[in-house]
Amino acid sequence: MNLYPIESGNFKLDGGAMFGVVPKTLWNKTNPADSNNLIDIAARCLLIEEGKRLILIDTGMGNKQSDKFFSYYSLWGNHSIDSSLAKYGFHRDDITDVFMTHLHFDHCGGSVLWNKDRTGYELAFKNAKYWTNEKHWNWATKPNNREKASFLHENILPIQESGQLNFITRTEQVFLDKSELGFGIFFADGHTEKQMIPMINYKGNIICFTADLLPTAGHIPLPYVMGYDTRPLITLDEKKVFLEMAAEKNFLLLLEHDAHNEIITVEQTEKGIRLKEILTCQAIF
Repeated sequence: MNLYPIESGNFKLDGGAMFGVVPKTLWNKTNPADSNNLIDIAARCLLIEEGKRLILIDTGMGNKQSDKFFSYYSLWGNHSIDSSLAKYGFHRDDITDVFMTHLHFDHCGGSVLWNKDRTGYELAFKNAKYWTNEKHWNWATKPNNREKASFLHENILPIQESGQLNFITRTEQVFLDKSELGFGIFFADGHTEKQMIPMINYKGNIICFTADLLPTAGHIPLPYVMGYDTRPLITLDEKKVFLEMAAEKNFLLLLEHDAHNEIITVEQTEKGIRLKEILTCQAIF
């Protein structure tokens, strides 16, 4: 098995929204804000090469929204899925599977493209199976008012219409048991219904792709929960279970949204779970 970080693009989000009820005087120490109160955010995806399969976890925002839409997110940097894939000798047509941790636009927007004459949509990975789970799919296609702006029909419905949509069959905690894609999954309901956290056995280590369960290293303390989470009290419980397990078993946590820290480990301290070590993808992969 080979793993490759795929940088799909960087953007910015309001620091207060990213840390909920936590005061800026605290979160600004780990995630410094600019003059507009915005903090740096990554859309770091992961490519798994396993035998004949190339599995891409999440796809970033994509590029089919309007300039007005993207202006809300202060895009920066020059990363893209295509350039990141090319760096490792791959093309989007090589991808066999696209695994979506959840269907918010910043995690699945790159899954669908405009067609050539911009009259409709086509899948960005034409040879791939697309994976979610049925409970989350139903949640996303019949969105509540709180999440409606994050579940965009143009990012989601073309996947079903293509016939390439697949559901992970188990929707309870499978932890280190293997799913259809060969890795374990931690299901989390605090951020959104049935978000899926991949847990990959790699060279004797467990690599956890933390998605929005742990967006950045600054979110390690349990009360540091995003304002975007639909069920923050459930997030508290899920983070406690997940981080205690990560500390005990020394999991490597791959951070999707941390623009400055790629992989971290955590440890138990007198103050609770805290950051242990900061690592790079290059050092681990």
